[in-house]
Amino acid sequence: MKLGKIVDFLDSYLEIDGIKDSCWNGLQFEGKDKVQKIAFAVDAAVETFKIAVKEKTDMIIVHHGHFWKNQNPSVRSWSKRRLDILQENNISLYACHLPLDRHRVVGNNAQILKLIGAKISVEFMFSGGKNIGWIGEFINSKDLSIIEKTLTNKLDADCTVLPFGPKRIKRVAVCSGGAGYSGFYEALQAKADLLITGDAVEVYYSAKDAGINIIFAGHHATETIGLASLAKVVNNKFHIETKFIDLPTGL
Repeated sequence: MKLGKIVDFLDSYLEIDGIKDSCWNGLQFEGKDKVQKIAFAVDAAVETFKIAVKEKTDMIIVHHGHFWKNQNPSVRSWSKRRLDILQENNISLYACHLPLDRHRVVGNNAQILKLIGAKISVEFMFSGGKNIGWIGEFINSKDLSIIEKTLTNKLDADCTVLPFGPKRIKRVAVCSGGAGYSGFYEALQAKADLLITGDAVEVYYSAKDAGINIIFAGHHATETIGLASLAKVVNNKFHIETKFIDLPTGL
């Protein structure tokens, strides 16, 4: 399959220009024109690229790309070591950061809601007027412990739970990666029973006093599910072989 056709599809499907981002979303490094196998991974990294070479992939699609808008774009030192691997093996690199978090179908947040059995209700966590996360609702309320076990088992997540809200959950706010302090307060304002996010922040007593549950499921773990879903879409669209490279960070 032609690289250009895949890139055009991804740009359109993921709506990469639909939200301002600190990552340069889209094709970050152009390799060979013909693509027969695509690797998917959370992070652009030397380790990721070396595995992609070993797996004989022609393209890598990542959530955390190599080029960021607050980064010195000079190709030297560690940056050169990374890109040399792509250059020497003629491999393309495509990044989709916030567009993958927010996508209503394959996005990390939409997929987490689907995983736990909740349906998308309203937008959540705004950046530049556009939502990154989603709030979902259960048709029938669900035990907090069941939600935590689902995330632990299905995402291979090491969850930290602040069980300070109702034991039966009806309304849940989700922001993969890190919702931060702003996400916590937005979840309160949205009257969520539960906030699911990745990175932990020091809101222990605020959550306790406010009466809200929080599950910190890990930055990496909450950002694998969207890539896995996108891989299926790409496979179905182009009938091309895909490979998920999972390199947990412990974060």
